[in-house]
Order: sequence, then C-alpha cells, then structure tokens
Amino acid sequence: MAQNVEAALPDKYKNMSEWYTEILERAEVIDIRYGVKGFIVYRPFGMILMKNIIKLFEEELEKTGHKPFLFPVVIPERNLRMEKEHIKGFEGEVFWIEKGGYTPLEERLALRPTSETAIYPIYALWFSSYKELPFKGYQTCAVYRYETKATRPLLRGREFLWIETHNVYFTEKEARDQTVEDAEIFYKVATEKLGIPFLHLKREEYDKFPGAVDTYAFDTLLPDGRVLQIGTTHYLGTNFTKVFNVVVHDEEGNLVNPHSTCYGIGLSRILASILLIHGDEYGAVLPFDIAPTQIVIIPIYKAGFENKEIDKYCNEIHESLKNEGYRVIFDNSEKTPGEKYYYYDMRGVPFRIEIGPKEVQTSKVTVFRRDTRSRETIPLEQLKEYIVKTKDEILKNLREKAEKRLKDNIIEARTKEELIEAFKKEGRKIYKVFFCGRKECADEIKSVLEGLETRGTPINEKGEGPCVWCGEPGHICYLAKAY
Repeated sequence: MAQNVEAALPDKYKNMSEWYTEILERAEVIDIRYGVKGFIVYRPFGMILMKNIIKLFEEELEKTGHKPFLFPVVIPERNLRMEKEHIKGFEGEVFWIEKGGYTPLEERLALRPTSETAIYPIYALWFSSYKELPFKGYQTCAVYRYETKATRPLLRGREFLWIETHNVYFTEKEARDQTVEDAEIFYKVATEKLGIPFLHLKREEYDKFPGAVDTYAFDTLLPDGRVLQIGTTHYLGTNFTKVFNVVVHDEEGNLVNPHSTCYGIGLSRILASILLIHGDEYGAVLPFDIAPTQIVIIPIYKAGFENKEIDKYCNEIHESLKNEGYRVIFDNSEKTPGEKYYYYDMRGVPFRIEIGPKEVQTSKVTVFRRDTRSRETIPLEQLKEYIVKTKDEILKNLREKAEKRLKDNIIEARTKEELIEAFKKEGRKIYKVFFCGRKECADEIKSVLEGLETRGTPINEKGEGPCVWCGEPGHICYLAKAY
C-alpha cells in the first residue's frame, strides 16, 4: 500500500467512506488484500489497538465474576437445528464444512455464527443443581457469517471479532438483572474509557435476536448519519435450556430449566467506531489508554548545535517515561520532523514531545496534544504530572464532542407529514417518534424513507403517543439508517 504523505485526507463528514478507506490504509490498521471477500488481515498497529480494547472489556467482565473459556469454532449441524427460531435467523448466513480432506463428513459442520448451539449441550453436562448457579462465562473469538450485503472492513464482514458471554441463572430476575449489568459494563468501557456514546435500545419484537425473549442493543452514530450496532445483550428465558435439556434440581429436588442470557460485544465494530467518531483530517485520534504508542519523542536538530546533547536529553526523558509504564518511542530516525509528524498524527499518538536546542538549554519540553492540535512548553519536572492530568482531559474532550454530535443529530417528529418533511430536509439523522410496534408500519417507513429503520425503544425514556405512521397507540422509538 503506497502512501502519499502529501495528499490531504477527504472530508470525513462529506465523504466518510473514502476518508475511512484512507485511514485504514495510511495508518496501517488492516489490509484488505487477503483475497477472500469479507475477510481482512489485522496489521500490527490494528491488532495492538484491538488487544488494548479487548483488555478493557475482559477486565470489566472478570470484575463482575465472568470466567473465560473457549469452545470449538465448528458446530454440528444437528445442534444448530435444535432451536427452530435460532436456525431460521441464521441458516442463510452459515458457512458449512462438508469434507475432511477428500472424505465427505457424516454430518456437516457449521463455522460458528454465534455460540449458543455449541455451548448449551455442554452446559447440560456441567450443571445439575441450583447450587451450581449462577454461572457466568465468556469467550473472545472470531465468528463467521456469510454476509450477503455489501461488506465493509470492520463494519460488516464475514469474519469478525467479538466477546460473547453465556450466563445461566436459577431465576428470571437474576437473568434479567444480568442484562442491566451488561449495559453498565458496556457504558463503563465504550463511553467512559473509549469516548463512544450510544443509544441503549430495546429492539422491537420482530427485530429480536433469533431465540431471544428480549433483545437490547447499543447503537452509536457514525459521521455519515447512519447508526452502527456495536453490542447487544439478550434475555433468552428458558428457550435454549429447554431445547438442549439443561436442567437443575431446585431446593425440593424438582428438575427445572434455568434462565439464561447472552451478551455480544462487537470488537471489530468498536474499533471502527473509535476511528470514525474521533478521527479528523490528519488521521486517527485515540484515547490515551488504548493507543499503541502513547507518547513519541521527536528531536529537532539544528545546525551549529551539538545533536548529541539533544539525543542525550531525549533518551533521559524516554527512559523516565518508560519506567512509568507508558508506551513511548524516541524516534531519532533520519526522516524529517515533518514526515514524523505526519506518521504519528495518522496513528493518533496522543502526545508528541518535541525537543530542540531551546528545550535542552532551558530544561523544558514542548508537548503537542493530538486531540486539540495545540502545543505547550512546560518545565521538564512538570511533564509526568502534565501527562497524568491531560490524558484524562483528552478522553473527556473526545467523549463530550461525540456526545454532543449524537444529541444534535436526534430530531423529533410527531406525524407522518413531519417525519417525511424532516427526512427530506435533514436526510440521515436519528428520528425520535412514537411507533405502534407493527412490522407493517416499519416496512412502509423503510420503503418510503429510503431505508430508515426502527431501532427500538430507549431504555431510560418513557412516553406514549399516536404512531407517527398509522396513528395507533405507540411508544417512543428511534428511527435511523443502519449498517
């Protein structure tokens, strides 16, 4: 992938698709040249970034009692077909393995599209008493779906990374409480640590996860006005435990089916959201905690000044910051300062420390802050305190900007005429309406308004009114175009 360091990036808000393609290539996040549609290669920069995101979620999951496991990637066809609603929702997207070498398999194997049908037959062997519950387990893995829509790197592919939890509880209340905890975990990481705001929505009945009793989703807003589902949690009731004969003894010795939940954290889409929401005309802009390189030190050599003195000063700062646990680079390569600025700006390095003769002579450092593109010269002894304070300010700034944009892009409409007029004027936005819950109305809205979809009911907002489309009694619902 040849890079033209002189070429400006496209405008993210006018041409998000082109901007995104350029960022993925120039920042070396992924490589799309693998040769199989819908499959990508994570380059080292992208994979380090992904691992840092994974770590944040896994830490929160384990704090709340989740234990890691790993199930096989293949699922016997008989398992996949046992839950009828589930297979109906996934059958058209399954990759099938039919041969082992030259030998036809006795039974087809599915590449994991999601793991309920792999996990519950084993849960039936693991649990026999209510005393063994609750059980909270998760795995970080790849899943495979034969996506028939247009693929888009990280946003919509045929192989993508996620974390999935599969939890089992004796009572319905415990299971439903788990879906609340899932949302809290998502907020702690996605919003508080990554600066990604989202709408927490209960999906409509016709839009649930196949086999779920209730589905709750987390949708974020992208620069082109579309929303992206970056996570979901589902109350499954006893639908899967009944089908796969997961039974436990209660206090009286009766056999009962426990309740279960599953929770999907869309890692690939979260990585895409970070790039798309925070990035600017110079490249990626990353929260400090997940940046593969958090600080870069760049020497500014000057004719007539002893460069060894600059290198010595830079090395001392480098060692000091490295000893604090920061991911820091001292770049004394032969590239020009401008080439280095371009390179590290594109990769979203939060802090750039520039050291020239003046800094050496005055025991100061000039710090460039990536999110605001501002420089500040401070005494060297204040550097560590500055980084501790400012790294949190960077996250706060990124989060507040993203939250404001999400809020500013929500438009209310109360009648069909208002909605149609608003859509003609505003186009891709999020529309807050009352909706009756009927799929027929949803289908008509999507047909008339060029793909505008019902995304669901906000969890923390209550209200009733006439459906924006048919006038029948309705509840609050958000509409948006989605990936």
